This record gives sequence, structure tokens and C-alpha cells, in this order.
Amino acid sequence: MTLPRYFEDPQTLHINTRPHHSYLIPYADVSTACAGEREKSTFFTLLNGDWQFNYYPSYLDLPENACTDPTLAFPNRLVVPSNWQNHGFGQHQYTNIAYPFPYDPPFVPWQNPCGLYQRIFHLKPQPDKRYLLHFEGVDSCLFVYLNGQFVGYSQISHATSAFDITEYLRSGDNQLRVAVLQWCDGSYLEDQDKFRMSGIFRDVYLLTRECNYLEDLFIRSRLDAELQHATIDIEPTFREADRDIRYRLYAPDGQLITEKIATGKLTLEISDALQLWNAENPQLYRLELQYAAETLVQYIGLRQIRVEQGVLLLNNRPLKFKGVNRHDSDPRTGYSIGPTQALNDLRLMKQHNINAIRTAHYPNAPWFSELCDKLGFYLIAEADLEAHGTAFRYVPQPENSILLNVPKENADARIQQQVIDNFCELARDPCFKAAILDRQQANLERDKNRPSILIWSLGNESGFGENFEAAATWLKMRDPDRLTHYESSIYQHSTHQNDLSQLDLHSEMYAATEDLDAYFADGKIKKPYLLCEYAHAMGNSGGDLEDYQQTFARHPGSAGGFVWEWCDHSPYLANGHPGYGGDFGDYPNDGNFCLDGLVSAERQPHSSLAELKQVFRPLRAELRDSTVWLHNLLDFSDAAVLFSVEYAWLHNGVEVERGILELPSLPAGEACSLGLTMPSNNDAHILLNLTYRLRKATALLAKGHCVGFDQLASSHNGVLAAPQAMLQDTGKAIQVNEDARELRLRGRHFEYCLDKTKGIFKSLQQQGRELLRAPLEFNLYRAPLDNDSQIKQHWQQAGYHQAYSRAYQVTWQAVEELIEINLNAAMLSVSKGRILSLDIQYRIDRQGGIAIHLHAHKASQLPYLPRFGLRFWLRENSSEWEYFGYGPGESYIDKHQATRLGYYRTNPQQNFVNYLRPQENGSHWGVHFIQTDWLQIQAQQPFSFNLAPYSQEVLAAATHNYALPPSEGSVLCIDYAMSGIGSASCGPKLKEQYRFNDEEFHWMLNLRFTRAA
Repeated sequence: MTLPRYFEDPQTLHINTRPHHSYLIPYADVSTACAGEREKSTFFTLLNGDWQFNYYPSYLDLPENACTDPTLAFPNRLVVPSNWQNHGFGQHQYTNIAYPFPYDPPFVPWQNPCGLYQRIFHLKPQPDKRYLLHFEGVDSCLFVYLNGQFVGYSQISHATSAFDITEYLRSGDNQLRVAVLQWCDGSYLEDQDKFRMSGIFRDVYLLTRECNYLEDLFIRSRLDAELQHATIDIEPTFREADRDIRYRLYAPDGQLITEKIATGKLTLEISDALQLWNAENPQLYRLELQYAAETLVQYIGLRQIRVEQGVLLLNNRPLKFKGVNRHDSDPRTGYSIGPTQALNDLRLMKQHNINAIRTAHYPNAPWFSELCDKLGFYLIAEADLEAHGTAFRYVPQPENSILLNVPKENADARIQQQVIDNFCELARDPCFKAAILDRQQANLERDKNRPSILIWSLGNESGFGENFEAAATWLKMRDPDRLTHYESSIYQHSTHQNDLSQLDLHSEMYAATEDLDAYFADGKIKKPYLLCEYAHAMGNSGGDLEDYQQTFARHPGSAGGFVWEWCDHSPYLANGHPGYGGDFGDYPNDGNFCLDGLVSAERQPHSSLAELKQVFRPLRAELRDSTVWLHNLLDFSDAAVLFSVEYAWLHNGVEVERGILELPSLPAGEACSLGLTMPSNNDAHILLNLTYRLRKATALLAKGHCVGFDQLASSHNGVLAAPQAMLQDTGKAIQVNEDARELRLRGRHFEYCLDKTKGIFKSLQQQGRELLRAPLEFNLYRAPLDNDSQIKQHWQQAGYHQAYSRAYQVTWQAVEELIEINLNAAMLSVSKGRILSLDIQYRIDRQGGIAIHLHAHKASQLPYLPRFGLRFWLRENSSEWEYFGYGPGESYIDKHQATRLGYYRTNPQQNFVNYLRPQENGSHWGVHFIQTDWLQIQAQQPFSFNLAPYSQEVLAAATHNYALPPSEGSVLCIDYAMSGIGSASCGPKLKEQYRFNDEEFHWMLNLRFTRAA
């Protein structure tokens, strides 16, 4: 069977569908309507469940009359909603930018997989009713047949398609068949960064309606300048003609405000004690509509979003988004997300102080924005539109560029402009204008009554041109009360001058904080600056979150941003393990670039989410002349109403006092003194820990939930001394034996062997027991992070990944009761020049303690170092270690907001952070000392350490965590310094202040061995 070629005709978008309209579910009674449980509506018939299913590798393989022949066999079953790739049909494929088929619009491959669905449902149609069949999400397009007749066609994967099937129904069993294609011309506009999945993935249901039913409803609320008076304009649209509606409007507390009967448009006024909607206090008015047998309920949030003097305002107060980008994604169910899964996401977001979501890069299910209305989240509602693959469909010629005769000095600029011109192709192509506008209409019309939606997004990464200008104009005309955003408007075609007059925000992604500073540097009033994507959360990431938050706070015109992204994408493989691009035999693919979430695919929070929570905390404390002040960073709420503050004083890490503070009234944006004063004692480390907790439970959070903390410290700058170790008896003087390769030192309880060729100890024995399973090493590499994807090429070119130490001259002498060893050495790599020059002194005392004094010079032309320190290869894999430093989670120079200075215990297994794509993990920054039952390590300044069951080489070689070999011991890295982690997997380079780029440094480290060895 050959289907009509609607799927390769950009002018044919929908056939026999109802116009895009608001999400409306009719009920028979008010109580059920208010509960919003649509399955309990007598007018709602859910068609989800097991459907009969046939899969064809190409739609050309469809049997003759497959959509109409009642005798066609269906040997398979497939649950609806779902993606067929999750059930063994077809193949998973992950690609970020590249189209998964040839770029040849509007055509798609002949080998275009097709799923044919069948559902038999029983119905006795009533003659005075109409019946509407709704598909809330089908990827990529669908042909609908009922009882052997063609009903219609539709595309836009993440939009609702509604068909009036009244004339096709019969009394009794009805045979519904749906042919779904994997690709259509609309797929050129659905090139989002995600696994590409297919099928009926959202709910399918039948609505029984009045013959002249309410098809659309637009509710607009307007506030006066003082926010004291609200006007609610209600515009109903019936299928045929206006009819009387009984309206009842209730306040958030349930009190009836007004009741009216009206035909056509209606305006309601509210002037008494308005309760405004915001994400901190999502107050909703309830509007009931009754006519004939139908009752509908809509919830209204009174709020005003606008821009004034370049500042984004909600209800006349500056607003900054603390947001994330969120895909519909689950490792088991793919795109098919139900309310339980969504609520789990929203609960986790609330727990981590997230107040906003960008629906990347398509509309979510219609009930999702209703949840955000009730639970308090700001939404950027994005149209189902991305054409990123247009930018890179051609490659430059090796001579200069894809353009001939380009002067060499201009080649890069010309190539860049050509990429932008390619990027803008569909944005300017008249053939795709209707489709681009249709996707805006579908997005807006369905969700236009949701107060949580503050901004309409025209889409993502699709270039800019006349088609998007027309789309923005339509959005502003249809809904002037909301704002518009589109990041790709910053790209200008070489022959087109962009008209940005209908866009309210200046939007960018992955800009550096310096770019924000530059935008506001001239002091002129500009559009608010929105980072619609930033801080790419891939693997061990989140290194510059605090820098961004400080920059947002610094500029009133900054509207905040949305971290990319919420969750990893990793469907399960046949072996039960999560997979990423390439694991499924998919080509093209973009590897593990889909593992870029703040939480795993199973919704286990990564350390970057903990960091984000702390960066987004609603309260912050600071010291002013030794007095503790508290700032309320909320936008609307009094902190004293919501939070309690616990305090604890610590003396050298030991708690000496704790209590709970009663906050005075602390309105949003203000600060107050807490009545606490930091003692001026320079002989001890004085720490004040403040913990902020909810005073009462909310819809998603329990009473006592911790929303954040602060730790304030005295001015003491030294390191905290490690506890006095139980040292061995001194015994006899140290004996020294030397040959060409080794220097052996023997004391009463110890024997050490120094490798004179490498300048470091190869053996450490205590009481006859070897402590090391391999020689000590100087170490300057790390298992590359996803964020090291660019710099690691330079590191490897410099030989860092193969660096080893080489000693040139070793001398020793007895100094009183010590043995002092002096040597000069270097860090070298095959085929490369010297990386580090080292002057090292070891001082070994009669108890076996080793004091290390090291002076280093780095070659100035080399890239910054990943790290530098000592690597211990330990025999045991379960020893407990205690440290005083930042913990308990992993921490780095640019990622430690979520940790506190204190005493912690860990072991190699507990300390290991199990990223699906193995990489550097589990480091601890700002450590004063670390010790176990046989070794104590301390330096003259805080250092970093990492304790893991795997070496950096093993981690770097593994592509998946489940492929890591069994551990033969543990690895302890003691680092003088480690470079930060940043977010450069897709973002700016690591900031200079977080790079370990010292050309000269000095390190003093002490190793003390205890009796327990």
C-alpha cells in the first residue's frame, strides 16, 4: 500500500483536524471537574493500553489496503502510549545536530519505517453528540482510518491532533487504525538534541461533546499599575454559534466571588484583596463554566509579566529565572512521560531551588503546564521546532572554504558566514513558512490559559529570517500580554537584515560571564539578557555555577538562565545497562553527548545538582565587620514566614554550640542582622554553620526540608593541625645503603626504597609490611572530564597523559637525627620537551616520617596542568580515611558550594562517583589533613585528594562504568592543586583563575606513619 505523499509536502500539514485550540476536558458535574481527574469524566474515554501493531522497515512494505482491510493480521502487541524502539522495533538513534537522514527537504528516505496500529473500541454513538478523537503526541506523523475510511492526517510530533470522527462511527465495535511514519517533512523542523524515537507516545482518547460544543477558550487577565485591580477577559468559541454559559469565579480560598450568565465575550472585575500568582506562592482562582450537560473548569493565575527599563518584571518586581531545560525522557518509556514521572521531576526541582523550566525543545503534555500552575514553576513554552542540522550539511573545501576564490585571510569569516547562511535556510524558505507558523499556533493555542507560561519561545537553533519574523509577529498579535524569546535571532543571514522588534529578550546560550558583563558595560538600556542554555551539565560538571549566579545578581538587566539540562538520556540496552549514542549500532551518532543532565536517566542526582541547589539557595549570609547578616533572595516572600535558621559554632572543627534563630520579618530582597558575632580568635579555626529549613510543609516538600546553608569562617588562615598520631618508638639511627639505582633507608620499624632514576619512593615498608602495591609517582594527569574534551587534545600533545619523573642528581646527608635527601628531577614525556623542573628534598626522621619540600618550574609555553601531586598505589580497597576539608561530596576549586569544611570519613568505594562515562571524580578540595589507621598526611597549605578504586588510566580507557574491571586495590592522589572543571563540554573555556597554570610553585607535605601499620 502506498500512503498519500502528504508527508513530503510542507504545504500539507493537517487534513480534517480541528483547529488548534486550548486544552479543555468536559465533565458532567462540578466536583469531578474541580478534581481535574479526566478519567472520571463520563465524557472522556481513554484509549491507551495494548494495541495491535505491525512494524514495517519501510512504509512501502505496507500490504495492499493495509489501513482499510478488516482481515489484516496483527501478530504483535504494543502498549500505547510508547515509543516502538523501546519494545524491540526499529533502532534507537542519538544525534545532536546532524539529521539522521540525507538533507534533501522536503523529501525523506524511501526506507522510512512505519508502524501500523489497530484498536477496537466499543461505542454506541448518541445522535445529539459529537465525538472527537485526540492524539496528544505522535512522532512524526499519522494517518488515521476508522472503520475502513480515511479520517485524516496530521504532523507536529509534540502537538495535539484532534479529529471529529462523528460521521465515521458505528454502533458497536469500531476499528481504529493509525499509520505512523518515522520521518516526514516535519522532521526537518524536529532536529532536537535527543534520542530519535517514534510512535504514539502520548495519550489517545475520545471526547463526547455537545453538537455545538465549546471548542476554544481564551482567558486573559490584566492588572492595573498598582496591582490592586484585575480584569479578566473571557473569550469562548463554540463550534457553531455562541450560547449561554453560566460562569462562577472562586477565590483561591474557595469563596465565590461572582456568578454570571453570558453569551459571547465576558469581562469580570476583581478589586478586593487580590491574591497574585508567582512560583513562590502559586495562588489560583477557579473559573467554572456550565452549559447544556457540560461543565469545564479553568484555573486562573493573576500575574503580570513585562519589561521596563530593560529589566524583566513579574508583578512589578524584578525576576530572575533559576531554571533548567527539560526534555521528556525516561530510560524505560522514552518520550512517554506520565504525571507520576513528571511529579518526580518537579519534586526534585523544588528540592533543589529550581523555579523555572524551559520546555526543551517542544511543548510538554498539556497537563504538565497545569502542574506547574499549581505547584509554582515559571515556564518558557517552546514550539516544537529545531532545524540545527541545516547549519552543517556541507563541509568546507580543504583549499579555503566552500566558496571558491576566497582570499586566505578572509577564509574563516567567510566559512562562518556560510554556516550561518546555511543555518538560516529553512528560516527563510517560503515553502516552510506555513509549517513554522503552524508550530507556533499549536504551541500557543493549546496552553494559552496557563499562568505558569510567561514566555513563548519560537523554537530552538533554527536560524532566523522572514519565517520567524512572521511567527513572532503572530505571537505578539495573538497574545500581547506575554513575552517572546528566540535565541537564534542573533544569527544574521548575509542578505537579510533581522527584524527583532517582536522579540522581548536578548537570548544567548553558553556565553561566558564576561559576555554578560560586556553586554551591560556601556550602561545603556537594552533588552533583558537571558541565558536560555548555560552550564552544560555533562558528567562531572557544574564548575562555574556560582560565577554565573554572581554575574546574574550583578546586573539588574539579567533575567537569569536555564541550565542545560535536567536529565541524562540513556535508554536501556539489551543487557539491562544504560546506553548512549553508538551503543545501539546507530549512525550517525553523537556518543555520550546525551549524558548531560543534572540527574541521571533514573533521576539520581549528580553532584552538579547539589551544587546548583546551593547556588540557587533563597537565603545567603555574610559577615559585615564580624556581624552576621542574612539576605532574602526570594522575589516575593518574607523569609521569616517560610524558613527557620539553625546555627552551630565549631571550634577547630568540633561543634561547641547549636541553636535555632527566630527571624524577624525579612521581606524579599532585603537583609537583616542575625545578632551573631564572629569571635576574633586567630589561634583557632572558628566556623559558623547556618542551615535554612522550611517551617512548614508545601505541596512538594516536607516540613524541615533544607533549602540551603552557609558557612562563615574566622580570619584564621593557617591549616588545622592533624590529631596527634600514635607514633612508633624512635629506636636506632637510620641506616642508609645506596647503589646506582636505589637508596635504601632502614629504621627500627620501617624500610624505604628511593628510586634514584625517578626521584621518588618505590617501596614503603612498615613493620615488615609493604604498604604500596606499586611505586609512588608524581602525577599531573587526570581521567579527562567531558568538560576536558577540548583541552585534553593540548594536554596529550604536551605529553601530560604519559608523563613520568626522571631524576638527574641525588645526594643525601645525615642532619642530626634526620636523613636529608636532595635531588633535582623533571617530569618528561616521550617525544616531548620537559614539562616540569623539580627540586625536591625528602627529610626522613627516626620514626619514619617523611617531610617533602618540592619546588617546581613549568615550561611557560605549555598548556595549564590538569593537576600535580603524589599518587599512592594502595593494597587495600576498603580502608576508612578521615579528613578535614570540604565534603562530604566531591569538591573542586570551582565546585564546592554544596560542601562544607569539616571532619568527614570515606573509603575508596564510597568516595567513587560512578559516572556512566568514567572520568575524574570524587576529589576533595581545601583539605587540611587526611589520615587512616596507618598514615597521616598534612601540608602547609590546604590541598586536594582523591581516593578511588581505579586509576586515572583505567577510567580514561573505559567507555562505560559497567565495563570497569574488578579493582585490585585503591589509588590515593594527594594533589598540590587540580584545575577546575568548568562546563566546557559545550560552553566557554575554563576560567583563568581556575586553571592550574602556575609557572612556579612550592609544596611542603608531611607523611606520618602510625603504630597500627
